[in-house]
Amino acid sequence: MAHPDPYTDDIQADERPGEVPKDDPHGHWEGMYATKAEDTLSWYQRHSSRSLAYVTAAASWASPIIDIGGGSSTLVDDLLARGYANITVLDIAEAGLAKTKARLGAQASRVNWIVADIRHWHPPRLYEVWHDRAMFHFLTSAEDQAAYLAALRAGTTPEATVILATFAPDGPEQCSGLPIQRYSPQTLASLLGPSFRLVEETAETHTTPSGIEQRFSYAVFRRDPTA
Repeated sequence: MAHPDPYTDDIQADERPGEVPKDDPHGHWEGMYATKAEDTLSWYQRHSSRSLAYVTAAASWASPIIDIGGGSSTLVDDLLARGYANITVLDIAEAGLAKTKARLGAQASRVNWIVADIRHWHPPRLYEVWHDRAMFHFLTSAEDQAAYLAALRAGTTPEATVILATFAPDGPEQCSGLPIQRYSPQTLASLLGPSFRLVEETAETHTTPSGIEQRFSYAVFRRDPTA
């Protein structure tokens, strides 16, 4: 009898690789959020405790914060509950953001919402804290990674804090039917280059709603104010 694969077996029927329109990431993610409850998605966390700790350690209540690929994440809920007043959430899928807005109710008006593909997005302002849990690792081509890093450089202040969480070297090779790029904090540091100094790193094991364990790398960077 074949042993179950702890990564591919966690993909739901509507996430199978053969059904993913790989040339249409917008349509893929819109479909994911439109057809699945947010608490059944593999990356779901009731509270993003580690992300929250890193963001709150770096930000004052008025610091401009952006959550890249925030979708239906509850990180924004917890930041609002703690009094943070300058939050932006960006995602490619309007359906994902719509779920968060509905969950927040009247508080949604306190957040700046951006529907955009990070590869083609030009930040309209600078952010002191840039957070990304589980979005960057979907960019597997050098061209797409370079576009992301261009947005990161254009959208962060001198001495900004950048928090990136990706699948670790021993993590899954795909997610939601899409291939991903796995990273250690050191490989992330090499990719970001000397303008961003690695100041903290953590390994985390995330348990999906279906009980599968996934290994993540968290890396926190500080932007060089002279770069």
